[in-house]
Amino acid sequence: MANFDDILEEAGPFGRCQKRIFALLCLLSLPFAGVYVGIVFQGFTPDHWCRDSAVVERRQACGWSLADSRRLTVPLINSSGVLQQSSCEQYEVDWNATDLSCDSKELDLRGVSSTRCKDGWEYEYEGRRSFVTEFDLVCSDGWFVDMYQSTLNVGFLVGSFAFGYFADRFGRKISFLVSNLWNAVAGIILAVAPNYVSILVMRTVLGLGVKGNWMTAYVLLTEMVGVEYRRTVGILFQMFFSVGVLILPLLAYFVTDWRWLQVIITAPYIFFLVYYWFVPESPRWLLSQNRSAQAREIAEALAKENKMKLSADFETLAGDEGDSASASVLDLVRTPNMRKHTFILMFNWFTSAVVYQGLIMRVGIAGGNVYLDFFISGLVEFPAAFLILCTIERIGRRLPFAVANIVAGASCVITAFVPDNIYWLKTVVACIGRLGITMAFEILVFVNTEFYPTYVRNLGVSVCSTLCDIGGIVSPFMLYRLAVIWLELPLIIFGAVAFVAGGLVLMLPETRGVPLPETIDDIEFPNRKKENQVESQDLKKPLKSDQIYDKETTV
Repeated sequence: MANFDDILEEAGPFGRCQKRIFALLCLLSLPFAGVYVGIVFQGFTPDHWCRDSAVVERRQACGWSLADSRRLTVPLINSSGVLQQSSCEQYEVDWNATDLSCDSKELDLRGVSSTRCKDGWEYEYEGRRSFVTEFDLVCSDGWFVDMYQSTLNVGFLVGSFAFGYFADRFGRKISFLVSNLWNAVAGIILAVAPNYVSILVMRTVLGLGVKGNWMTAYVLLTEMVGVEYRRTVGILFQMFFSVGVLILPLLAYFVTDWRWLQVIITAPYIFFLVYYWFVPESPRWLLSQNRSAQAREIAEALAKENKMKLSADFETLAGDEGDSASASVLDLVRTPNMRKHTFILMFNWFTSAVVYQGLIMRVGIAGGNVYLDFFISGLVEFPAAFLILCTIERIGRRLPFAVANIVAGASCVITAFVPDNIYWLKTVVACIGRLGITMAFEILVFVNTEFYPTYVRNLGVSVCSTLCDIGGIVSPFMLYRLAVIWLELPLIIFGAVAFVAGGLVLMLPETRGVPLPETIDDIEFPNRKKENQVESQDLKKPLKSDQIYDKETTV
């Protein structure tokens, strides 16, 4: 009995039609990058200090520099053994009741007591505006910046399940249309939201739609190409996210207001609405819904665009085996090997999200030129895809997966201890860490499916990948709050969890060249399946005596 993969072989597994769809859907990764890591620019926290209205007026009248007025406003504090000006305290002096002359900038304020900021903050940010500067989210309110990213990941978590169900129930195409409309509306409302609470609410709503949109596109794309192209197409689809990462700092450099940057990030989702007329429904999904007539029409159109012709009979098509009605989360942990695979994969999803997101957001607090540093760190993501494509079929999955995690962990720890005055070395080592965790993340996405039998495969991937979103919720707090204690402390934590993740990966079996498991027994007794395959192959070989008999008969 034929299946849809057989039809794709006749219609063209990756012909002109699939290439067109691939090119269109890959563009979705560009704004997704802006949504996911846009906090680096939209929520940038510049150098800041307490504002004193009287000192500001005198600065304007006397032509003082920011440094002159700042010296009169904020005291020096000891931070990690280094004296620096405070960002959250000011001298307890009523400058309105003090006669300030233009020569007062030389006043000696040693010994004057200090207090918390009373009149807001000033920022050294070259006329730019982030939501941090707009709402004064610094000092005791700094944790609100963490919430901006965490609420997005809460939306991701809900969106994974909500749009996953919607796409399976009503189709990939309608899910794609709804999610694009959802993102366009939510993104624009976020750009004009009047207060920070409403911003956090809309950020959650946007996260729900963006994650659903990206997942739907990924599934639709992989269902439209032949088996041998799925892995390559999936990796290249993810690589376009890296292209979006490179475009983002260029946009942020020229668009100085975070609200307008949000509008620009949202605009593509309005354009993607026209895809409804250019991207077909998944024939594979239509077959699973017993809608073979529609599936046939789409397959024939696909074959026609690929300049191929179908000969298979759709009446004999067998749909892909779906999830069993009896599939349960307990199936993922009921038996020893399934339990081991589930816990290791869950930890790796968590680690990949924490370290990847943490390293990206760290660019915004590490000092230096945030635009240039972000661009350089984004460049190193491209070799990750090529390294994966060059190694997974030659070396296997397990070793590159483990090494990528370990390299990321080692780089994080080394970066933490490289002196700040050797900035170029610090940047190089950090970029190697970014390369390692990117490679680990991309391998994890497709390897996850190879560790579960057919009837719980989708469920296994869904459950494990929820740890990615939980890691994304935790990561901003780990980075920003621990950095207050010591700037490099988050890197030590990232390094430790990446090391552990790499070690755990070595406990997984190698899946290169191994058929996808069909039952739990294939997971629990993998050698039994190999023996059966060998026996089956041996049975297919003719016996030597049979070969002699055939020759004699022929003579």
